[in-house]
Amino acid sequence: MRQKEHHPLRAYALMTAILSYLAGSVLVGIFAGRWLDRHLHTEPVFLIIGLLIGLAAGIIAMLKLVQHFFQENER
Repeated sequence: MRQKEHHPLRAYALMTAILSYLAGSVLVGIFAGRWLDRHLHTEPVFLIIGLLIGLAAGIIAMLKLVQHFFQENER
C-alpha cells in the first residue's frame, strides 16, 4: 500500500482559507455591531455581540472546512 503524496501547497491553501474565514467573519461582526451601535445609540453592546457572533460563525465555518479537507484526503 502506497501512502498518498501530500503537496505542500494544499496545506498553505488550507491555512489561508482558515485565516480568511476567521478574520473575515470577525471583521464583518465588528463592523455590523458598530453600525448598529451608531444607529441605536447603544455604544459597546452590539459591538461585543457582533464580535462574538462573528467569532462563532468563523469557528463553525473553519471546522466545516477542515472536516471537508480531511474527508477529501481519505479518498
